[in-house]
Amino acid sequence: MKIQRRDFLKTTVAASAAAALTSRASAASRSATAGREYYELRAYRLKPGAAHTALDTYLEKALIPAVNGRGISSVGVFTEVDVNKNAATATPKADTPVWVLLTHSSLQSFADLAATLNEDPSVQKAGAGYLDVPKANPAFDRIDTWLYLAFTGLPKLQVPAFSKSRARVFEMRDYESHSELKALNKIAMFNAGEIQVMKDLGMSPVFYGQSLAGPNLPHLRYVTCGPDLATHLGNWKKFGTHPIWMKLKDDPQYKDNTSKNTSRFLTPKPYSQI
Repeated sequence: MKIQRRDFLKTTVAASAAAALTSRASAASRSATAGREYYELRAYRLKPGAAHTALDTYLEKALIPAVNGRGISSVGVFTEVDVNKNAATATPKADTPVWVLLTHSSLQSFADLAATLNEDPSVQKAGAGYLDVPKANPAFDRIDTWLYLAFTGLPKLQVPAFSKSRARVFEMRDYESHSELKALNKIAMFNAGEIQVMKDLGMSPVFYGQSLAGPNLPHLRYVTCGPDLATHLGNWKKFGTHPIWMKLKDDPQYKDNTSKNTSRFLTPKPYSQI
């Protein structure tokens, strides 16, 4: 079959145009995420009353050294606490998940870690009590995992400046939205001023993440912290009356962008690097 020169030219031009559009779209995607980290957040859910010993040993002696060796630093490991805001006191929460925060410079880092970490002989040796646990007595019930992309307003994880010897407290908040577009709108609201207000008030933001994968999408998640609970709660009171926040809150363009707000107070494990 002969191909007419005119048809050949049309096909060639169309293919070139499509390739150019694909290239530009790919470049735009890379530009949008350039310099922004990815966060892997794991919740190890244990059976009620189960001991944390095997999991703690695995995380401290196997996982953290292994991921540090891969260039993943500042690993956070936390459990939840119940907080009495009026008395500014916290007590351990029963049967809390163990939360693990890992920072990735790329999606490839996330994929490589998930696929190969427990194949590492050093991890298998140090974490044998966790990895080789008998079926009748598992180290956890299940693991939930979320993947987040850092906001442009805080593109990299920030480790609190205050000493790890202090009784520091962390607060993790999830903001769910009824619409994917409204979820993006809430992220824009943070980038437009909420993040800066929290920085200015000394709320020590650790990360802000746009959910890419995991349960309860669409939502965003972020963590702030304080050197002690009373200071942290006091900073939140200041936030509620801050003029920039008041202006953002009353701005019609940000109306109805959150449908559910979940707050968890966290305390770091002794071996947590955050």
